Amino acid sequence: MKKIGIIICARYQNCGGGKCFKAMREHVGGFTIYPKDEELQIVGYSTCGGCPGGNVEYVPQEMINNGAEVIHLATGLVVGYPPCPWITHFKEFIESHYEIPVVIGTHPIPLKYYTAHKKLSFWDEAKMYSIAKHLMDEDKAIMKAYD
Repeated sequence: MKKIGIIICARYQNCGGGKCFKAMREHVGGFTIYPKDEELQIVGYSTCGGCPGGNVEYVPQEMINNGAEVIHLATGLVVGYPPCPWITHFKEFIESHYEIPVVIGTHPIPLKYYTAHKKLSFWDEAKMYSIAKHLMDEDKAIMKAYD
């Protein structure tokens, strides 16, 4: 069983996590990296604390204390509006300071958001592909199912 912590964007602090938990059960989106037969368990769920991510300094330790073996930075940080400018900083800090792997993404990118972001002058698809290949390569039908 893989024990997972999830950090979401504070703009979505009232999010109940429905898409993330569904994706975890279906092993899609950021959870495609795990074998289909591996059981996944959420042991922590929190916001980043708001820009520039104050909770990122201590929330991972709480998740680790609950058994987290990996931390996912939620998909909302990738395709929220605007995309999180701190996402790569969060990943680097958590991996360096806490020595725990960080995966960018939870649920698949909803196709409507992906389509909208591709039209934006500041959307850096190459950067997003480099940090979240598993999200960018998702089957478009699955992305559509998360609209």
